[in-house]
Amino acid sequence: MSTKICLTLTAPTLRQNLEILERYRKYIDIVELRADWLSANEYPYIRSFPKLAGLPCILTIRRESDGGNFSGGEGSRTVLFARGLAFADTDPCKNFAYVDLEEDFQISSIEEVVRGFNIKIIRSLHNMRNPVTNLESLIHNLRKGKDEIAKIAFMPKTLSDVTSIFRAAKSCRNEEFTMIAMGPLGIPTRILAPFLGSQIAYCSIPEDDPTLYPDQTESAGRRNIIGQLDPVTLNEVYNFRNIDRDTEIFGIAGYPLEATSSPLIHNKGYRKQGRNAVYIPIRAETIEEIFDFADEIGIKGMSVTHPFKEKVLSNLVEISAETGETGASNTVLKYNNEWKGFNTDISGFTKALQEFLDMKDLRHMKVAIIGAGGASRAITLAVKRLKGKACIFNRTPEKAKALAETFGFQWAPLEKASLPKLEKYSDLIIQTTSAGMLPDTGKDPIDFYTFTGSEAVYDAIYVPEKTKMLRRAEQAGCRVCNGWTMLKYQAYDQYRLFTGENYEE
Repeated sequence: MSTKICLTLTAPTLRQNLEILERYRKYIDIVELRADWLSANEYPYIRSFPKLAGLPCILTIRRESDGGNFSGGEGSRTVLFARGLAFADTDPCKNFAYVDLEEDFQISSIEEVVRGFNIKIIRSLHNMRNPVTNLESLIHNLRKGKDEIAKIAFMPKTLSDVTSIFRAAKSCRNEEFTMIAMGPLGIPTRILAPFLGSQIAYCSIPEDDPTLYPDQTESAGRRNIIGQLDPVTLNEVYNFRNIDRDTEIFGIAGYPLEATSSPLIHNKGYRKQGRNAVYIPIRAETIEEIFDFADEIGIKGMSVTHPFKEKVLSNLVEISAETGETGASNTVLKYNNEWKGFNTDISGFTKALQEFLDMKDLRHMKVAIIGAGGASRAITLAVKRLKGKACIFNRTPEKAKALAETFGFQWAPLEKASLPKLEKYSDLIIQTTSAGMLPDTGKDPIDFYTFTGSEAVYDAIYVPEKTKMLRRAEQAGCRVCNGWTMLKYQAYDQYRLFTGENYEE
């Protein structure tokens, strides 16, 4: 069975759930009616839902202890299951196609009804707090028969817990299963469900969906915790329908990786060129976990972002000249089982800055570079090559001094006392730190500086579209630009490294 996209429905009424279903029908294969989120006065009508939906339906009544919303006892939950499954129709399209029963829910009368009408049992095990181990044996033991799907969903603590799912899946190829790591760490298990071998990929409506009713706030919050993507993103960003076990995998590695548009760019390129490839977000606290994950699932190349651009170097056997000059790599590729590092931030920023300023170089311009991290090193080299004069400002003066001396630039602490120097180097102000990035959008790294309107201001951040600093500069009449163009151009260069082909816009 190919992996099915399942939309989880958590509205309080059947009518509202059906309205949501209609909005996303073309993106999905099946729906899960989460009866634990229904209002009690809807219970008598659960049985009618499959006929009204017109798609295969899963009946789920999840207990609070398993991350659901059902707070009653097992007796009342059994009655509710019976209501949803009773009086099964000879037309299977009018019955629930699946029922989700937890591994400790052993009610023979329910199972007899289910099997009598060829309703498939999803035998599930959930742990909302901790990882689950011994996955291979659990998958085998959960299934009470060949007609059942084993489902394991847990909350990982590290990316290594996610890696264990992919490792276990290789030993479960003859089983019908769905394995999910929840939360932001587990997003690869959702995008790569077909590659993994999972039978079902669960998704939910996005937070900004107009059919998200006010009384769904709590359920939306819980969905954020478990990390479900929406069906439009699965289909239109990640090309989910094309993913299989032969798909080439690329990705972006970082932490916390709250928001990134790189998958949108790369996957659009794969789709346009008909390439069986996907680019995914990979979140981890250590670079070692990222490489272990990449080696396990066969990732061929990765973009590297905050905070790993410098830390990644110790894991590389070879680096490009630009990587050596900057001491930072934003791109790694695997050749003959060894990782090599490149830096496309330099070329990407150069093109973006030339486009922003409509200038070929920075002759006669004095440039303030805010920050001395991995991104700053690439930008500083680009400014040097463009013949600009610059001063590096950083909260840790030692880092500013080290970077500045590497390229023959000035340096200063990033503080109010350095205001005269910042004013001197203000023809172009380039902000390279994470200050102002999601989720800390209230930060402004140069809040002590008053813009005059004559400055050109470039912020390497692109989410949000305009940071607090950029908005302040624009209000003063400055020319401003965010980091989207840099992201785009450096991604095009990465795409060429990954695939050997030029990116087609």
